[in-house]
Amino acid sequence: MRMILIGPPGAGKGTQAQRLVQSFGIPHISSGDMLREAVAAGTLLGRTAAGFMKDGLLVPDEVVIGMVIERIAREDCARGFMLDGFPRTRPQADALDVALTHSGVGLDAVVLIEVPDALILERVTGRRSDPQTGTIYHLRFNPPPPEAEGRLVHRADDTAEACSARLEKYHRETTPVVPFYEGKGLLKRVDGVGSPDEVLLRISAALQTVQTTN
Repeated sequence: MRMILIGPPGAGKGTQAQRLVQSFGIPHISSGDMLREAVAAGTLLGRTAAGFMKDGLLVPDEVVIGMVIERIAREDCARGFMLDGFPRTRPQADALDVALTHSGVGLDAVVLIEVPDALILERVTGRRSDPQTGTIYHLRFNPPPPEAEGRLVHRADDTAEACSARLEKYHRETTPVVPFYEGKGLLKRVDGVGSPDEVLLRISAALQTVQTTN
């Protein structure tokens, strides 16, 4: 299964990604992890990216796409892969499509996890972390035990303002990717409201109809 996972911040992509890669036996390729790995390994593309990062600049799309193509050529991607966090914009989707075509790699599906903004705000702003144990709680959905309440931390990026800004950026930059893949017949829309198990069942059902290119 060769797939891309997209969805707004707070939609539960991380949880579903872990479950899906285990189910399909494929690597989870996060754009951030891939970038850090290439820089640490000192590859040609990694050194190029490091130069931009050192100057406080964004790594150009063509460098990131080169890393993607380099990464999916590895042996562990022979059965497929899950690309997460890229493409984030329509130009990136266009360029990635060209690069994959030139490499002879075809995508099987693009899974879009859909969750209303109002629910995402509730999910994110209710999160609290326990610095002592590292456990993440939610004031409504997963309340902390009484003994932990006094030491819980509300992270700065879990405020309503920060979450709203991330959602606005997602709708402005990433939402245009959706019609691109829909036009190619690759998009699988999945309702992300419900328990992780319920969402996983919906994703699995959507992918059952996919004819893989492996």
